[in-house]
Amino acid sequence: MSQTRGRYDFCIGLVLAMSSSIFIGGSFILKKKGLLRLARKGSMRAGQGGHAYLKEWLWWAGLLSMGAGEVANFAAYAFAPATLVTPLGALSVLVSAILSSFFLNEKLNLHGKIGCLLSILGSTVMVIHAPQEEEVETLNEMSHKLGDPGFVVFATLVVIVALILIFVVGPRHGQTNILVYITICSVIGALSVSCVKGLGIAIKELFAGKPVMTHPLSWILLPSLVVCVSTQINYLNRALDIFNTSIVTPIYYVIFTTSVLTCSAILFKEWQHMGADDIIGTFSGFLTIIVGIFLLHAFKDVNFTLANLPLSLRKDDRAANGTLLSTYDCFNHDEESSACLGEIQSTENLSGRRNGSLSAF
Repeated sequence: MSQTRGRYDFCIGLVLAMSSSIFIGGSFILKKKGLLRLARKGSMRAGQGGHAYLKEWLWWAGLLSMGAGEVANFAAYAFAPATLVTPLGALSVLVSAILSSFFLNEKLNLHGKIGCLLSILGSTVMVIHAPQEEEVETLNEMSHKLGDPGFVVFATLVVIVALILIFVVGPRHGQTNILVYITICSVIGALSVSCVKGLGIAIKELFAGKPVMTHPLSWILLPSLVVCVSTQINYLNRALDIFNTSIVTPIYYVIFTTSVLTCSAILFKEWQHMGADDIIGTFSGFLTIIVGIFLLHAFKDVNFTLANLPLSLRKDDRAANGTLLSTYDCFNHDEESSACLGEIQSTENLSGRRNGSLSAF
């Protein structure tokens, strides 16, 4: 019976996590649209410390969408392990990339489509190999976990690193280095996930009729979550305002997920109850997601489609066979003229250098 209940909770958590990704992915687009509208109006930008976005309805729509996603994510942590819920945030990257191509004029080329497929494949692998049962089911157990020396050291280091980035590194390099604000969001996010996990357990106990409101941990986790989420929203807005959405989203996902998986390994020790094949499968799925996200965004400005593939193969074959492109071949295809002329000039220069001709210089 308990095993059946565990699988039922696992499925609920999986559906909630996927729904969360859809809402959060859409929220990035709405927020970015709102920030762009403010920039066109000449308002002080969020990256410069302005808060004019509070008057923009598109930004509020994005915030509400993110709120709905976070609520679904919040509930997902109550039913499924953090090792499963957090990596599925990759789906929000896919939603963001697809919507960006429609609403932000950011093209999704062949590399991006392959990246989407790889991310979906990696997510599927992680779902298959994720731990199926919860190891923490009561607030008393959660209190014991939070008091573990290993987690106390980890949380202390996270707070110190975040404070250094906020007050020392941020004012100097936040406007030019994309990692500063995203790292602040990510490391604080590891603590916010822990708070969400604890509050999710508290809500489950509340519905079960247990005296949750008298437990001191509930009143510690709630204000801690508010502080963490407020900090994340603030610095994520700054990163989105300064840098491109398609760059911010994947970097944020990778650093945030790594931080949460590290926190989960220290706090919940889910890895101790997984077999070697599941651990390998989980890491393989996560790495596949990272590769997919890299392909999705690293080559987003490269105009490469399936229609270009035969042309590229023909050029490679000609180069391998030592066949030079003629001027006639180049001018016979207008759209390829500039590329071919470049190849001809490069070939002539190379021949001149090999023959010792000064004209090549």
